[in-house]
Amino acid sequence: MSLLISSLAPVFLLIVLGAYLKVMPLTDEAGWRGLERATYYVFFPAMIIMTLAKADLGTVPVVAMGLSLIAAILAMTVILLVLRPVLAGSLGMDGPAFTSVFQGATRWNSFVAIATAGSLYGQLGLTLTAISVAAMIPLLNVLAVVMLQRHAQGKPIVLGPTLKALISNPFIWSSVIGIVINLSGLKLPMIAMRFGDILGAAALGTGLLLVGAGLDVKAAMRPRAITWITTGLKLALMPAMVAAIAMALGVDGVTLKVAILSAAMPTASGSYILARQMGGDAPLMAEILTVQTLIAVVTIPLVLSLAG
Repeated sequence: MSLLISSLAPVFLLIVLGAYLKVMPLTDEAGWRGLERATYYVFFPAMIIMTLAKADLGTVPVVAMGLSLIAAILAMTVILLVLRPVLAGSLGMDGPAFTSVFQGATRWNSFVAIATAGSLYGQLGLTLTAISVAAMIPLLNVLAVVMLQRHAQGKPIVLGPTLKALISNPFIWSSVIGIVINLSGLKLPMIAMRFGDILGAAALGTGLLLVGAGLDVKAAMRPRAITWITTGLKLALMPAMVAAIAMALGVDGVTLKVAILSAAMPTASGSYILARQMGGDAPLMAEILTVQTLIAVVTIPLVLSLAG
């Protein structure tokens, strides 16, 4: 446990630093948004491309790991749809609020996941987390957009916005590029590899600072019951389901730990932006996001220690 905490401490210290810098008069909101776009569209895609391009995918159970994560997401989706009328009746949850609960219980913060896996397991951890990105992000984006269309906007499911969300997502196209380079056997020039490595190195620090800057502590001072329920589903039930499915598929070792780690992450920072853009309950989303990120400081080491 002490080794886990010492490995995870720098990750969460960077998040705290981001929250502190946000309230300091160093830059304005436009500056943070510019850093967010650079990290989202340049630094992280570069890291994912280089990680997947150089990975020895034949040494890890890519299919079994990917299937365990996808199966857990689909299982959680079914659970949430079954719980929806219960939560609506007992807690007054409306359609927009349900979409925030859905995003809070299924999506994951890949910034924190990649930094944590790299800190704990080195290059292998980065490779396995990149595989998690390739497996989870397309499905999660489709499901999030569909739920917002159906339950927040009250519209029938429209293919156009869903496809646009997929095509424009940098984690998706960077995963495709990295895998294509890997499987094709293409040897990148040394200059290109160094360029990509340097860009990717900027991703971890800026990504974690942005997580901290995006926290809304005031929104999380008095969490609602629905926030606690969503947090329990995401930080406890989701990793438990991934662990059970992955072990049933024969996944073990570091691969199992990274799969569980990916599932144990708090929800994605981008969930708030999507909720705001598509009519979800943005204040509830901010509350869920902040509470989960703060609670994850305790739950991630606990989940990983239980995983052995």
